[in-house]
Amino acid sequence: MKYAAEFRDPTAARALLARIAARAEGLGATRARPIRIMEICGGHTHAIFRYGLDRLVHEGIEFIHGPGCPVCVLPMARVDECIEIAERPGVIFTTFGDAMRVPGRRGSLIAARARGADIRMVYSPLDALELARRNPAHEVVFFGLGFETTTPSTALTIQAAAREGIGNFSVFCNHITVPEPIRVLLEDPHMVLDGFIGPGHVSMVIGIHPYDFIAQDFGKPIVVAGFEPLDLLQSVLMVLDQIAEGRAAVENQYARVVPERGNPVSLAAMADVYERRPSFEWRGLGEIDASGLRIRPAYAAFDAEAKFGVGYGAPGRPAAPEPEAEGCACGAVMTGRMKPPACPAFGRGCTPETPLGALMVSSEGACAAYWQYGGARAAAE
Repeated sequence: MKYAAEFRDPTAARALLARIAARAEGLGATRARPIRIMEICGGHTHAIFRYGLDRLVHEGIEFIHGPGCPVCVLPMARVDECIEIAERPGVIFTTFGDAMRVPGRRGSLIAARARGADIRMVYSPLDALELARRNPAHEVVFFGLGFETTTPSTALTIQAAAREGIGNFSVFCNHITVPEPIRVLLEDPHMVLDGFIGPGHVSMVIGIHPYDFIAQDFGKPIVVAGFEPLDLLQSVLMVLDQIAEGRAAVENQYARVVPERGNPVSLAAMADVYERRPSFEWRGLGEIDASGLRIRPAYAAFDAEAKFGVGYGAPGRPAAPEPEAEGCACGAVMTGRMKPPACPAFGRGCTPETPLGALMVSSEGACAAYWQYGGARAAAE
């Protein structure tokens, strides 16, 4: 396990935990008045619980789980539009597995498949493009969703379809961007945060400078982190060091993977294929300006919204966000106002087998992380 085992070394972890404890005590952090650090990425949330870091760090450190799960923030109306497209005659609808069980008003994609829709799980948009090549009599639609991590692969696939002139392939674009919702959270007067652990995979694409506003405009430290336990512990210590030194900056703990300016090939493909939407709805956060991407007119032939007449501005689309299922507190959990066990549905009406909300469905959802690594204990707390 080269390049993984060295970031899981128990001796090094104990040394970092001791340094974190010393810093936290020096800052006067206690369980009653903790230093609140938000990990933006759902992958970090799962790593924190997988390795028990929430229980190992000093009691004056509290992890706040951010909206860093693209499946979890998908609004119900978009799920309904997926089903509407998938149920049309002659359509093969393709998606990543995480999106199959996200509930909308009309159920989930997996329920639509049970009703007869041709919905298939794929591992990449290139798999969907290959389906289009092999099935020229069908319209093949790829459900493009995710943050900047997955956005380039969809863009490159659209470019490939355009070069080949494949007319029966399109993308239902639901790609979203990370920095904009963080600004919304920081502008919320009820949100108390002392620092951030920045997403590693997203930053691999966009670099670290899109987060400059967090330090410059709001005076909060942010450290882009890797996903192993030592990565996360070092990142926590780096945030605490900034607080202790009275400064706020964007720092890169994950420099072995994340380039300062991002990936130029990915950024170029994204700029060619996408443009910003004026706004996009986030489950739990509402409409956020310039936080979503749509396909540029030059690639309209591969835009499922244009091809099927769905999406923003389409007739019959709800004007206001759909409310969550009764008893579901996904919005409060996603914005750090509530921990999953405090949700009245957690472990009762909402479990991985019978999920009420997206946070229990996705492999990166906070509720799924609590359940997987805490289970009945977390539900009883």
